[in-house]
Amino acid sequence: MGRTFLGEFEQIVMLALARVGEGAYAVSIHGELERITGKSVSVPAVYVTLSRLGKKGLVVSQMGTPSPRPGGRAKRHFELSAEGKKALAQSRQLLDRLWDGLELAQ
Repeated sequence: MGRTFLGEFEQIVMLALARVGEGAYAVSIHGELERITGKSVSVPAVYVTLSRLGKKGLVVSQMGTPSPRPGGRAKRHFELSAEGKKALAQSRQLLDRLWDGLELAQ
């Protein structure tokens, strides 16, 4: 796979996924996004983005075990793939190069 350019929302979803770590699922990733960004994020947008990232091979998922309560549902757990980690690192390097030496007046 060549260079993968990530959109802003893809990057922040992947970074939130990395921050949540083991056992991350869409709702926990959503919570981390809102906690860190301080902005309201749509849960369906997180699901759609995780699906798109999965199709690109940047995240992998598997179904967990159902919760023990009656009617408990299993959660889909996500993690970054090796390609996803590489894409995030490349994205960071690209942004660092773009910002290098640039000073914006505030």
